[in-house]
Amino acid sequence: MTAPLPVASAFADALRAQLRGDVLTDHLSRGLYATDASIYQIEPVAVVCPRDEADVLTALRLAAHHKVAVIPRGGGTSLAGQTIGRALILDFTKYYNQILEINATEGWARVQPGVVRDQLNRAAAPHGLHFAPDPATTSRAAVGGMIANNSSGTRSIRYGKTIDHTLSLRIALDDGTVLETGPQTTDSYAALAERGDRIGHIYRQVNSLIALHRDEIRARYPRTMRRVSGYALDELLETEVPDLTKLFCGSEGTLGVILEAKVKLVPLPRRQAMCVAHFDDFIEALHAVAVIVPQYPSAVEILDREVMQLTRNNRETAKQTHFIDGDPAAVLLIEYSGADEADILAQAEATRRALEAAGMGYAYPLFTEQEAIKDIWEVRQKGLGLLMSKPGTRRPLAFVEDTAVPVEVLGDYMAEVLALCEREDTYAAAYAHASVGVIHVRPFLDLHLPEERAKFERIQEGTFRLVQKYGGSWSSEHGDGRVRSPFIERFYGSEIYGVFRKIKELFDPGYRLNPGNIIDAPPVLTELRDDHSARLANELQAVYHYRNTGSFANEVQLCTGIGACRKLEGGTMCPTFRATREEEHSTRGRANALRLALNGDLSTAGLTDERLHEALDLCISCKACKTECPSNVDMARLKSEVWQHRYQTVGVPLRDRLVRQSSQMARLIAGPLAPVVNWVQGTGLFKWVMERMAGIDARRELPKYARRAFAPRSVSPEAPNGTTAPLGEVVLFADTYLNYHEPQVGIAAKKLLQACGYEVIVASVGCCQRPRISHGFLEVAKKEGTKTVEGLRSYLEAGLSVVCCEPSCASALQDDLPDLIDDTALAERLRTQVLLVDQFLYKEKLAGRMTTRLQASDPLLIHGHCHQKALYGTGAMQALLADDDSEVIEAGCCGMAGSFGYEREHFELSRTIAEEQLLPALRNSPGKTVVACGFSCRHQIKDLAGRKARHWVECVRPFDYNG
Repeated sequence: MTAPLPVASAFADALRAQLRGDVLTDHLSRGLYATDASIYQIEPVAVVCPRDEADVLTALRLAAHHKVAVIPRGGGTSLAGQTIGRALILDFTKYYNQILEINATEGWARVQPGVVRDQLNRAAAPHGLHFAPDPATTSRAAVGGMIANNSSGTRSIRYGKTIDHTLSLRIALDDGTVLETGPQTTDSYAALAERGDRIGHIYRQVNSLIALHRDEIRARYPRTMRRVSGYALDELLETEVPDLTKLFCGSEGTLGVILEAKVKLVPLPRRQAMCVAHFDDFIEALHAVAVIVPQYPSAVEILDREVMQLTRNNRETAKQTHFIDGDPAAVLLIEYSGADEADILAQAEATRRALEAAGMGYAYPLFTEQEAIKDIWEVRQKGLGLLMSKPGTRRPLAFVEDTAVPVEVLGDYMAEVLALCEREDTYAAAYAHASVGVIHVRPFLDLHLPEERAKFERIQEGTFRLVQKYGGSWSSEHGDGRVRSPFIERFYGSEIYGVFRKIKELFDPGYRLNPGNIIDAPPVLTELRDDHSARLANELQAVYHYRNTGSFANEVQLCTGIGACRKLEGGTMCPTFRATREEEHSTRGRANALRLALNGDLSTAGLTDERLHEALDLCISCKACKTECPSNVDMARLKSEVWQHRYQTVGVPLRDRLVRQSSQMARLIAGPLAPVVNWVQGTGLFKWVMERMAGIDARRELPKYARRAFAPRSVSPEAPNGTTAPLGEVVLFADTYLNYHEPQVGIAAKKLLQACGYEVIVASVGCCQRPRISHGFLEVAKKEGTKTVEGLRSYLEAGLSVVCCEPSCASALQDDLPDLIDDTALAERLRTQVLLVDQFLYKEKLAGRMTTRLQASDPLLIHGHCHQKALYGTGAMQALLADDDSEVIEAGCCGMAGSFGYEREHFELSRTIAEEQLLPALRNSPGKTVVACGFSCRHQIKDLAGRKARHWVECVRPFDYNG
């Protein structure tokens, strides 16, 4: 990244004085907005999160006065670089994100630009409606960004592009002038054109330009449905007079800033089915698309062998690949949807017969169960992330990924593109929307090498010529941005490009709205990300091995900027972003902050920079990013590594020292001292002292110690004894929490396992090191954790399963310690033989070994611990219960997150996170027994909801069990 830009104090001061929203001018904040999901990096002048329309108009006027460019931004997921630049960034997603109106009768919604597509659809769903364009980033794609980019997605063969669903707009021009767009009659258009102001001038000039160049527009625009390059002049020919709404769709913020949009809502499909056609040859699969499309599918997506192999080899996605038959070179995911199941099945059967008749493919399994269909789509969605996380310096880059050609020539076109990549001694991932001739081709290159940049240019030039040869579109849904705009004049010719320039000057005469995009773009390979210099990486002596990626720096660089961590619903990632809506507190924001520090772009302090510490401080180490991020960025691990480095440099605060010693203190206090310590901890004086000395919030109740430990630490671990128990031996890991704080959990777990037919060996061999790992005491965790693992060695080598009750202990043993300890063989045993107690029992049930049925004494309301949801899931707890009437709370993190919720500066945020979903769910289900397997979750529920939560093992028992 370039040297820090000075922010004109007069401009910054004026913004702060006149705006209600946030004004961000510090170097870290600007660095976080310097990238999106593209290959570029450009630091902005400042960032504003406007609260309302008045803020937007004021910001535009101030920027005009100070001659500062302006870029509107939604989720910042652009693959082409449209959302970055030396400009004032307007981020609409934090505040300016309201659904203003839904008219279900007429089928439309009126929204602000920062509304996320999934947020709008959640509100529309009760009316049986949805906003149909479905980009892969649907969980964080702002509607304003979708309009500016003219997004489409998987089902565009059925629903078209965003332009087909945008009814009218309220637009702010470069000087703050407000323009209303929408369909016009001849008379109404004439009345607008007769106005003597800027609005009238615009309407007159647009009409004149379209009339003058009508024939050239018809001749030069491609015939593919998926075309978004340049300005949508062809769409203005579709009505008697131009509808300026169409002109702004796909304009990438270069003509105006969207203030409000009226969008069409269409009926939700009621039924779905999925046919998965298997092929021995990738190009054959593409030729088959022309056979499939006449059967009216709602989507046809392609996966290549590379993606399928990665998903099959990935622990988290392997279980979802059940739909793959054999070892195909490619599969086509063919979806049918509608109101009538019989019609859908008939379409699928017609497709199968057509493919068989054409001699294409070798298997065509059909899926109608929603869970199976969900698995198929998740493999499709996660495939790119797995590609991005492959080891090595080459990355699958987005620069020729957005072309579209007629489906009739798709196979021939792709054969030439792949051959082009092969001639350049690289290969390309290929996936996406085969139904409309859009294959996202991502060649693997390392742009930090001159010879690889030369390959980039040759591949892009060659692909551009192939697009022209086959009558395709250069941009189909990702837009032009910085990566494709330099080709626009060659693609459309000088006459159309001249019209584009006149349109730009009409709406933005000063060229201040998102400059460098569509018109007057710089060369493609300028302002590239600086991802691999890592000038300060050597100052970090990493404790983790990073066996999957090779190094701490490589782990940081897994983040590609696609922003899945910015989703607002579903899953757990990222709790603090959901609570704050601040880029800094998303996983992407933290990864970018780390990258800036590693590259020396943040400050000379490197990884001890105070602003970096602030950005990482609110990471609550929930581990959701490890599985929910498409690239599997493990921010919890990265944060702990930085904290270890920070302690070595600036020392260890008292509160962190207490956490570091918490397991030893528990072992010393539990027993005769427990009643006294528990009483002291409950006094107001003790809380007052702890708040002032250690920052422990006085509103919290510290965990109580047990009068009697569940299993005092073993000097010599019990050996496997060849038991005659019906189902053999299992090892119960006696963690610190059940050993010294809640022994009743250990007792219940032991009884449950014994009642199910197992001989239980209690392994009290030391702490799992979770508190130390999460707080960054990695060197101590490695030393002491190695001792704990050695205590488990005999059980692991005997092939026994080690079961845990506490999810965070299971994750420490199965996920963190294996990459900390040096013994790789023992590490692999930990990964495969450590299980949560419910996971173990469910695995045994599926294997047919355990036939005992379990029952709950009362209806259960289950809250999953973050690590449990991230690494294991909560389904086993329900699946094991016969006649189950339990309910899993659809909530993310509880907000406690170990010691996080106890810390004074985090208490209110901890409460806010809990209020997102957990606390309302508890208030709405007063009569059920609350189950929470996480020790910290149970304390959060008690503190904030006033309800006692129990561990799952305390609430279930085998049928007819009287023990």
